[in-house]
Amino acid sequence: MNPPHRSDRRNRATVRPHPLDAARLDELALAYVARFATSTGKLAAYLARKLRERGWDEDAAAPPDVEAVVERMARAGYVSDEGYARMRSASLRRRGLGARRIAQDLGQAGIDADMREEALGSRQDARAAALTLARKRRLGPFAGARGDEADGGDAGARLDPAQREKQIAVFLRAGHPLATARALVNAASVSEAEEWVYEADD
Repeated sequence: MNPPHRSDRRNRATVRPHPLDAARLDELALAYVARFATSTGKLAAYLARKLRERGWDEDAAAPPDVEAVVERMARAGYVSDEGYARMRSASLRRRGLGARRIAQDLGQAGIDADMREEALGSRQDARAAALTLARKRRLGPFAGARGDEADGGDAGARLDPAQREKQIAVFLRAGHPLATARALVNAASVSEAEEWVYEADD
């Protein structure tokens, strides 16, 4: 069988999908929440983008109401800002990110300020995330070749000023406060860094 002619492939590639109506918009919303853990803000942005791309069926009974679709998904329990904020915050902490970066991420997802604050976790959670970053990036007492397999000795004391500033900058870019960066970069040993995490007074 001969392959399709290039012009045939090009014509098929330029065929626009059907414009959206209420049923198709609902189908898109359901498919999206089934595939992704998301927030109401992210779902609304996705549906608005699809409307811009595909347009609205002029024969439909009513104009598109993205907010109504999102509210319906939330009432049905398919999307929860609170649940998304908790899950996303925990995921970012496991990557070693600090409160500032987490709050920015949740804000971009449309999570309101009060919910962002609740999702940030405890002071100990924040310190544990910083310790995770130190371990992953071999900062402070983890700077030795064997990382978390050894105590690290007085690694913080061995850093010269330029190295110390570079390591502190890594923590700041990850969203941790300066005091946290200094505490871990200056920690004399892995055990001292771990004790600092569990000394957090919440």
